[in-house]
Amino acid sequence: MRAAILTGGGDVPGLNPCIKAATNRVIDAGGEIIGIRRGWGGLLNANPEDPESMAFNTMPLDRATVRTKDRSGGTFLHTSRTNPGRVRTEEVPDFLRGEIEGDGPHDLTPAVLRAIEALGIDVLIPIGGDDTLSYGLRMHQEGVPVIAIPKTMDNDVHGTDYCIGFSTAVSRGVEFIHNLRTSTGSHERIAVVELFGRYSGETSLITAYLANADRALISEVPFDIDRLAEKIMQDKTANPSNYAMLTVSEGAALEGGDIHLSGEADAYGHRKLGGIGKQTGDLLTERTGQKIVLQEVAYLMRSGRPDSLDLMVAVNYANLAVDLALEGASGRMVALRSGIYTNVPIALTGEGAKRVDVDELYDVAEYRPKVRHVAGKPMFLY
Repeated sequence: MRAAILTGGGDVPGLNPCIKAATNRVIDAGGEIIGIRRGWGGLLNANPEDPESMAFNTMPLDRATVRTKDRSGGTFLHTSRTNPGRVRTEEVPDFLRGEIEGDGPHDLTPAVLRAIEALGIDVLIPIGGDDTLSYGLRMHQEGVPVIAIPKTMDNDVHGTDYCIGFSTAVSRGVEFIHNLRTSTGSHERIAVVELFGRYSGETSLITAYLANADRALISEVPFDIDRLAEKIMQDKTANPSNYAMLTVSEGAALEGGDIHLSGEADAYGHRKLGGIGKQTGDLLTERTGQKIVLQEVAYLMRSGRPDSLDLMVAVNYANLAVDLALEGASGRMVALRSGIYTNVPIALTGEGAKRVDVDELYDVAEYRPKVRHVAGKPMFLY
């Protein structure tokens, strides 16, 4: 078996251990494995008629190559948000210019299939979130054997209770909130901590739940700034140290307002998020007269080495994925469901945005976590 592995979308802690474990498992089985650089962009830009291009966009993997890679975060294969099914005209590789017509976006899947054939790939292992894995589904539909591995710090891929990167992101968020208490309390202010979370507010919710933040704004529930101001001032007054802590999902929005977006949409139709924390802080200052400590945690949540849980899941997902590939499976995604390692159809990733169960986990009136029932829930309540 000749396998290929790639990482797409945002980086998270746990990717390198996953790549290492998959590499060693393939080699143990007597197979070969190569890494595709920069996600789907590596296959899009690999020109079968140009050996330098093929070498630039791929990397042979062996035990020596991956030996120390699990000691660091991120992905040594690098990543991108390239979607070969929707490529802007200005991003079309030069060697494919003769194959496009019109203004785009252009579906360059035939070029990706040629690259896969030229590389002699028997099975493709993409590691990513909904966007990356949606193109993995496309590859499966085109006849390429695909075994997918879910990762995203938002933990919002359908079909699995857990995605690589989530535990570390929450652990970092909790740590940062507790660290921020010292400055916030010293200056008797209100801290507004903006966390990642486009469509799903789970990162904000669970981080606030574990760090015992006073309030949490999530993507699923628009908020009333006047009610929030009243609640956060009650928290501040009730605190002997005279401060309060608020977490905000980057996808949260005011009642009647829109989420904060900037820049052009990427290949999957997503524009850059961020800014709701500052807007919320400014509005709280207007209504309360209080000074705000604004902290946009952002990329720090997914930087550095993985925690033990992400390390465990990353390694086990890799081994499970290779086992499925060796069995000849295709169109599957490895998963954790009810605490059990399993696999599901990769098509489940296309079921739309996975959201927080607001009725079970969130108090809409109080803007805070409220876990009503734990029995029967997954480990991370999601």
